[in-house]
Amino acid sequence: MSDLFRHTLATLAYRAGKALRGAPPEFATYRADATSRTPAEILAHMGDLFDWALSIAENRQTWHDSEPLPWGEEVQRFFTVLQRFEQAHVPEELKGKLFQGPIADALTHTGQLAMLRRMAGSKMTGENYFVADIVEGRVGLEQAAAKKQF
Repeated sequence: MSDLFRHTLATLAYRAGKALRGAPPEFATYRADATSRTPAEILAHMGDLFDWALSIAENRQTWHDSEPLPWGEEVQRFFTVLQRFEQAHVPEELKGKLFQGPIADALTHTGQLAMLRRMAGSKMTGENYFVADIVEGRVGLEQAAAKKQF
């Protein structure tokens, strides 16, 4: 994968990890209103996005809508499939489409999770992401500590 493509995946992992680490168990079922998705449903969708992206990279495009797993398992599922995708061979001609589809969608959902976490009363600190220690290939839940929070 190209450096920017891999760096984008590492950025997603860093930001998603920040939104998910330390969230209380009840966060998984929080609803902003009666029609909104819960964080667990959003995270299950994010896992589905990367299952789909991996299937595209492997030339066997398939989509599946997953029911959310228990919170800890769903968090692990997301980072496991993100790692599998990051390690896959993605043909150069697919990278733009994968970025504009599942990757950008997952970035949007990461922002939703961060916003829902604050709405649910489980604050996160702000951070200067420009100076964050984001490293290509580091796409698991565990990430470097924030360098400059506010």
